[in-house]
Amino acid sequence: MKLIRNILGKAILFFDSTFAPTPVKRSAEAQAKMDQKTAHLALYQFHMCPFCVKVRRTIKRLNLNIELRDAKDNAQFAEELLTQGGKRQVPCLRIENSDGTVNWMYESDAINQYLEKIAHEA
Repeated sequence: MKLIRNILGKAILFFDSTFAPTPVKRSAEAQAKMDQKTAHLALYQFHMCPFCVKVRRTIKRLNLNIELRDAKDNAQFAEELLTQGGKRQVPCLRIENSDGTVNWMYESDAINQYLEKIAHEA
């Protein structure tokens, strides 16, 4: 089963890099404003997870500057995801609010909707 997952994961990564989305073009001022809006976000992900690829494609298409945290190969990020987020499930978007509270958003569709909302509010 692990072999099949590995093969499929590599195929997904190949097609993702071959058919990468074209990022939205913004003025330098608009991009700086967008970067400020996304500075409080971090995506916990596994490199070959198809749902994580889906979210990363949205991030690339919307030209968002979001920290990617590999929860598979980095023990610190895996521990943060489990202890602070409550479960070791990816993709997971960590949202630090202005009041210092943190929300953890799971599910690729929900994350993509949130990112689309942020991008269109700018």
